[in-house]
Amino acid sequence: MAWQPQLVRRVDAAGNPAASLGPALVDDYLEFVAARCRPNTLLATAYDLKVFFSVVPKEPADVVAADVFAFITAQKKPRRGPKVVRLEDGEAGLWARTIKRRLACICGLFCYLMTRDDLAVDRNPVPTGLANRRRSGNRGTPLLRTPRTLPRVLGPAEVEAVLGAVNTARDRAMVLAMLLGGLRRCEVLGLQLGDLSPGERRVYVREGKGGHQRWIPVSAQFFSSVGDYLDRERPPVDHDRLFVVLRGPTRGRPLCAYGLDEILDVIRKRTGLPRLT
Repeated sequence: MAWQPQLVRRVDAAGNPAASLGPALVDDYLEFVAARCRPNTLLATAYDLKVFFSVVPKEPADVVAADVFAFITAQKKPRRGPKVVRLEDGEAGLWARTIKRRLACICGLFCYLMTRDDLAVDRNPVPTGLANRRRSGNRGTPLLRTPRTLPRVLGPAEVEAVLGAVNTARDRAMVLAMLLGGLRRCEVLGLQLGDLSPGERRVYVREGKGGHQRWIPVSAQFFSSVGDYLDRERPPVDHDRLFVVLRGPTRGRPLCAYGLDEILDVIRKRTGLPRLT
């Protein structure tokens, strides 16, 4: 029986985020994920499953390996609009890493269904790889090959250009937290006043990736910029979030991811750098 998934996000009675797509088996798996993973992981899993079952409108128990290969083909097709081929991998569709992540999500769903003893699902339709000719020590050929790329590191001149393009002490402090402390965007936005330890020149990250917490050593330049920001720019607020909106109707509210992206986009345009995050 064909069906079209409808992604619904909500908050349960305990205040925890939840998501559903429609079929009971898929929603049971999302509930399983919600109890063990971070909210962003839950939403990413729900979205990836929505994409898969939009291409393969079958009940989970009816999905076969041929459907998975058809899904891979559909994901590799060029997107709408002018055809642009990436230099890194020569492809025009989705990144191979994105497709592999979605395959891992689908594989996780069927691993969950196979573990349950009340269902007739006894095999995972997501192949682990393609067999090659060698029989001894054979790990198989991966379904998708991803280019091996190294992270791009800004040089000294580029760092100076970025710091010279910021408008406020707040923006300079956020950029320094990412450049000198290696903080992710969400970690910068989640900083609170109590997370700073100027005497030890350390920053406490309470909401890191995967929910992990850690102390990060940061240069004195960061704390100097934070001091300038707190003395001259930060308006009086009734919360402990460090970085806030400085102007407009939302002045004083915690800075959101969209606001930080706008700031980084302005810096990128002023410096001419292809990417900052």
